[in-house]
Amino acid sequence: MKKKLSFIMAVCTVIFGIAGCAADSSGTAETQPAASAVAETATSTESETESITTTTMPAAESTAPETDKAEPVVNENRANTEDYTLKEVVVLSRHNIRAPLSSNGALNELATPYEWFKWTSNSSELSLRGGVLETEMGQYFRKWLESEELVPENWMPSDKELRVYANSKQRTLATAQYFSSGFLPTANVKIEHHADFGEMDETFAPVIHYYSDAYAEAVAKQFEEYGGADIASDIAPNVEQLCDIIDYEDSPGYKSGELTDLDMIDTKFSVVQGEEPIVEGSLKTACTISDALVLQYYEELDAKKAAFGKDMTKDMWQQTADITTKYTEVRHGLPLVAINTANPIIKEIKNEFTDNERKFTFLCGHDCTVHGVLVSMEAEDYQLPYTLEKKTPIGVKLVFEKWEDKDGNEFAAVELMYQSTEQLRAATMLDLDTPPVIYSLSFEGLEKNSDGLYAYEDIIGRIDKALDDYDNLEKEYGDTVKKAA
Repeated sequence: MKKKLSFIMAVCTVIFGIAGCAADSSGTAETQPAASAVAETATSTESETESITTTTMPAAESTAPETDKAEPVVNENRANTEDYTLKEVVVLSRHNIRAPLSSNGALNELATPYEWFKWTSNSSELSLRGGVLETEMGQYFRKWLESEELVPENWMPSDKELRVYANSKQRTLATAQYFSSGFLPTANVKIEHHADFGEMDETFAPVIHYYSDAYAEAVAKQFEEYGGADIASDIAPNVEQLCDIIDYEDSPGYKSGELTDLDMIDTKFSVVQGEEPIVEGSLKTACTISDALVLQYYEELDAKKAAFGKDMTKDMWQQTADITTKYTEVRHGLPLVAINTANPIIKEIKNEFTDNERKFTFLCGHDCTVHGVLVSMEAEDYQLPYTLEKKTPIGVKLVFEKWEDKDGNEFAAVELMYQSTEQLRAATMLDLDTPPVIYSLSFEGLEKNSDGLYAYEDIIGRIDKALDDYDNLEKEYGDTVKKAA
């Protein structure tokens, strides 16, 4: 088996060497998978980023490509589970690296005079590298769960023991398929999805489910309390640096007047029934560009080429990624919004995590899906290590684990598992000796035991509170307005 896996990865390495790495962007609304993809509307789920093909960039200095060697990660804050037995795992995953949302007429094409990397997949779809990386994550989970004796080697689960459910977008379905191929390579896992292919499933759609005029006014007030139009002013230096990197003022969009200065004091936020939260202004434009640039860095092994011939330090890459993080926090992080948009997926998580026959569940959505759940559950603030994306990195897994001690008492750990930036760039093989980054989360008002675990009933109680908070919206803000057919 080890020889076979080594051969597979060697082939993947050759493919990457020939085809290059496609600069993906993280987003949720996507174009249809037809070859003649068209631009999407502004209401995408994740940070909107679109593919581009424009003028050829100046040749960079002749240097060997920088191929980061992934350094071992140190998972310092994990719970001590040595004296516990693992009983169940529920995973909420973000999709892995994908191609941009659209091609012709994309904002990215207008925002720089340079040519972006050629992608290995159609618009909005999982990239070749994304598929390989997700397979590696599946392989790690297989080794981890076998070592904990939750599942046997070559597990052939029943329908009651395993569930894999993905949003009906190509990149989420493909992520679930690649993960399953690494996790259970011989089990022929069925990927469940409910909406038509390419459409958004209600369970994963981060839309405003409950709505009333009083609620919309409360959201507007909360937005003002968090900073209002100035909410993104703290990242103005990051955006200025980004504009210098991409030569924004020399871009066709800026020269034509279609794009204007990104002053970061013009953010607007609103909610509409049945739609995703709406962010307008310079923050949205800056996010679209920064997101594409960071994912280009994940895919392009030559860091200087990824930066359009510029020399960017790791701090500069971090500052670029912080723009996208800010956008996600603004669009999906207001508590009144998160408890509304995340309600269906939280219900799904509770149903799975309280199913005594289930051993493993894999739910695949988007960055907003993960972020909304954590805001709704009142997770303490965190800054993730070893990654440019400090909240919901590409391919991140929100993992709910049920543990049992020798006396039959039930406990829970809630962790984020993800590949470090260097593991993404190096396509590092993962196993128990070379794990992904694993970060244990904490929740406001809940206490862990001496081993770093929560009481299982406390985590279920926190999930229930998030569901109750949604139900209380109508009590506080009046009957929901019925959306016209």
